[in-house]
Amino acid sequence: MRRRREAALGVLGALLAFGGCEAVSRAGIVDRTYLPPASQVICQAAQLAGDPGFLNDIAVTLRAWALGLGLACALAVPAGLLLGSVPVVDAAVRAVVEFLRPLPSVALIPLVSLLLGSGTQTKVALITYASVWPILYNTVYGLGETDPLAKDTLRAFGFGRLSVLLRVELPATAPFIAAGVRISAAVALILAVATEILSGFGEGLGTFIAQAELAPDGAQDVLAGVVWAGLLGLVINGALERVERRLFPWTPTRRGVPT
Repeated sequence: MRRRREAALGVLGALLAFGGCEAVSRAGIVDRTYLPPASQVICQAAQLAGDPGFLNDIAVTLRAWALGLGLACALAVPAGLLLGSVPVVDAAVRAVVEFLRPLPSVALIPLVSLLLGSGTQTKVALITYASVWPILYNTVYGLGETDPLAKDTLRAFGFGRLSVLLRVELPATAPFIAAGVRISAAVALILAVATEILSGFGEGLGTFIAQAELAPDGAQDVLAGVVWAGLLGLVINGALERVERRLFPWTPTRRGVPT
């Protein structure tokens, strides 16, 4: 019942937003050149679903998203386990981590482009950099929340540090890691599209939006591309929430720490 109520409220909110945008445009409060009616934008977004070139752009963006997010998981989970379980290492790198974490990934686009050139490499590097932090911090936080009694029990029976990590700490931290991955998935999609928009050439959903913006009457295509970006984010988040509920039914799906 709770999920149905949340779904109904979500649909109601979307309808209200749609109606508000439609009314503002139809009433002439905002020039239709800049804000076409929402109904026209939705129709254009639906038409783009049959455009092979646009679908290829979607595939290019999703490929960079998946590569960057996968690399972030491969780097952040081991690093988080190391920092969370070895206080000396955590203290040694804390200043460096706190220096790097607030740096906006978009601001690094010129530097990364100079080093790696334009294309998938730059997108993947920026996506990985931005996506590492939620997973890393959730992993460290999850280790800190592990039941100390369970760890002490294994140590009392002669289990070593690695066994305690694998048998107790890692399973207890898994829901936090999953939440970090879900947060990073959204961040990765934002970076993928933003990098393509700022580069303005090549392939990808962001490139489609950037090029449509240059067209004389491109506002409708721009907004249709934005709708697709939002739909991708909605589908990805919903799929990951469903996976979390299946794997960790005893934990809240929105578990996570501020990043």
